[in-house]
Amino acid sequence: MNTAVLIIDMQNAFFEAEPLASQQDRVVTGCNELIRAARESGTKVMMVCTEHERDKSTWTLSMLDDDQGFIFSGSEQAQFVPGLDWHDLPRVVKIRDSAFVATDLLLRLRNWNVDRLILAGVASHNCVAQTAADAFAHNFHVVYAVDAMASTDEHAADEVLAVLSAEYRQPQLSAAEIRDLLASNASPTTETAQTKERS
Repeated sequence: MNTAVLIIDMQNAFFEAEPLASQQDRVVTGCNELIRAARESGTKVMMVCTEHERDKSTWTLSMLDDDQGFIFSGSEQAQFVPGLDWHDLPRVVKIRDSAFVATDLLLRLRNWNVDRLILAGVASHNCVAQTAADAFAHNFHVVYAVDAMASTDEHAADEVLAVLSAEYRQPQLSAAEIRDLLASNASPTTETAQTKERS
């Protein structure tokens, strides 16, 4: 199965307040371990980020109702969190919870011939979950990298992911299980290179 990793919304704005602020180091470490495992196995990684324009043209309904913008393009809020290993990776910019809404993500994944996605980032109960639901609608298998995820509402996250895991057959896997999964999908070229490095 051809796999890609999506790292979702690992940006300063989402970690400004609790409860995500206290989980930032853990999630950054988890995402970096996932990115490293993906690179070692030759798996594609896409950074997914949220950005809005100051002219309100991209604002959500709640933002418009409150007349309050958020995470503007080019702002410090929109930057990836410190320590995240994203620098040579492609990225897609979204304006809604799901990474598939009003983006070219589907086209990019089709160009990569991907049929399975590993999701990580924040927040588990909304942007990650919405992306997972839309992935199912587009016939992608989904795996949650639970050691590289967090939520502003862990109870809601547990409930939402339990439903998606059961209804859409989207397993929640640990970092070790993800590494094994990626290693089993490594291309012969990648596996050969890794063997040479170890010898």
